[in-house]
Amino acid sequence: MSAEVLPGEIPTGEVAAPSPAERHSTSVDGVEVLGALSPSRAGDFMTCPLLYRFRTIDRLPEPASPDAVRGTLVHKVLEDLFELPALERTPVRAEQMLEPSWHRLLEDEPGLAAIFEGDDSVDRDRWWDTCRTVLERYFTLEDPTRLEPAERELYVEWLLDSKLLLRGFVDRVDVAPDGAIRVVDYKTGRAPGPGFEGRALFQMKFYALVLWRLRGVVPAMLQLVYLGNGELVRYVPDEHDLLATERKVQAVWEAIRRATDEQDWRPSKGPLCSWCAHKALCPSWGGTPPPLPSGD
Repeated sequence: MSAEVLPGEIPTGEVAAPSPAERHSTSVDGVEVLGALSPSRAGDFMTCPLLYRFRTIDRLPEPASPDAVRGTLVHKVLEDLFELPALERTPVRAEQMLEPSWHRLLEDEPGLAAIFEGDDSVDRDRWWDTCRTVLERYFTLEDPTRLEPAERELYVEWLLDSKLLLRGFVDRVDVAPDGAIRVVDYKTGRAPGPGFEGRALFQMKFYALVLWRLRGVVPAMLQLVYLGNGELVRYVPDEHDLLATERKVQAVWEAIRRATDEQDWRPSKGPLCSWCAHKALCPSWGGTPPPLPSGD
């Protein structure tokens, strides 16, 4: 792939470990690619440009969050659940999969165990109880014995006419006998309240856009499975929605490029600051960002 990547995505003079998307990404021969954008990174920029800089350009480490680690574990169990014969996909069997799934995750990312260490550690038994509760709640929302997903943890990418590469991972894709596509995403938190569902729906429309371009079919249903409070959120997209999403993604990328060129990474103070790992470095909270990496 001949690509002009945003400064900091692969820092000058450093050999950065490839992201999961970079490891899966295919080559785009003979094409000048502006760069790559995922829904999570686009969401970071829309939430707070400085957060995008911290994560994508500075690549600042973030401590493992108990909620995020729980989400990773439960996602893994739900992915592997569909490897089993349909009649074995029961709540009891899913709970039995938790511990071995945890050990496999630790083999790849031993740092996840840090949630049980240090001054801010969580109670191990209580955390495990929350994992079981969230997993049990899944079975009140769907019957996995009646589902045969076409794809799980599907990596998708598409190069727009503008030469911007869109990419990401879809939790699950269901395909009906008539070819209708349902895009499913698991969320281990609670469903957002009115007015706060935009980021999750943007993520789903992003995936729907890429799948539409790849397969020529507009997904019939986008489904968010909120395991924190046992709620399903469904949305039916159309071509108008997805074209608008494409324009929005392109606009976000152009804003990122302007911020890069001008080195203008403004913080956006708001309710989500309480959960930000980089609050101490943010000017909105009296902090000072580190110098930009060399060459940026």
